[in-house]
Amino acid sequence: MESLGQPVVVDNRPGAQSIIAAEMVAKANPDGYTLLMGPSGPMTMNPAIYPTLPYSPLRDFAPITMIGSFPLMVVVSASLPAKSVKELVEYAKAIPDKANYGASAAAFQLSTELFNQKTGTKFQHIPYKGSNESVNAVISGQVTMTIADPPPVVGQLKAGRLRALAVTSAARHPQWPELPTLAEAGVPDLEVVLWTGFHAPAATPRAVVKKLRDEVARVVHLPEIKERFAVMAIDPSGNSPEEYSRIIASDIKKWTAVAKAGNIKAEFR
Repeated sequence: MESLGQPVVVDNRPGAQSIIAAEMVAKANPDGYTLLMGPSGPMTMNPAIYPTLPYSPLRDFAPITMIGSFPLMVVVSASLPAKSVKELVEYAKAIPDKANYGASAAAFQLSTELFNQKTGTKFQHIPYKGSNESVNAVISGQVTMTIADPPPVVGQLKAGRLRALAVTSAARHPQWPELPTLAEAGVPDLEVVLWTGFHAPAATPRAVVKKLRDEVARVVHLPEIKERFAVMAIDPSGNSPEEYSRIIASDIKKWTAVAKAGNIKAEFR
């Protein structure tokens, strides 16, 4: 990164719902040179579904700042008779043993389980490796619906293979102003906004955290970056470490309650 006078090396540590990457950064030297780009899943949803984790999002990290946030979309096949959330709920309740959904990660599974809890539906979870696979399963009729992030959905919407019924944000999204929120569609108190942010090991000096936060906040609001974010329906953030920490704690509490109510558990080996 030119402005910090430092090269940036991306060290991908995929697998295990990002547990491997999070554990590595949690145990790294707290000098500001090893950071985690941590999305909602490993930071707030893994603690909800894994009885034990090799890291604690609140204890083992110093939150730097949220990079950006984005809503999810409730989508069904264009051939499904349901043309609204209300009709989807009615459709699912009419076939409780057959209604199901695709989800590739804890974020999408817990979001849909929250939908079940708020609407009284019993969509059954069918796991997939990625969002693209979940979306394709909806198109092919393998599953009834999915709640997914926008990138794998948008192209299929334009092609007429999918039908979007709602966004999970509190307000309509400027990318799809015609698409209602879940509250407008008849499901109040169901808001899901996922995010990604930077995290440093817990003992990283505050001055280092502040310097990193200020630079990230500057970059995410550059016109060219905002333009790239808009394509993916990402709203740039750059909030303070304190605000970011409060969001993490609040989301952990929220998703832990959802997982407990749905008896959703996972195991890290």
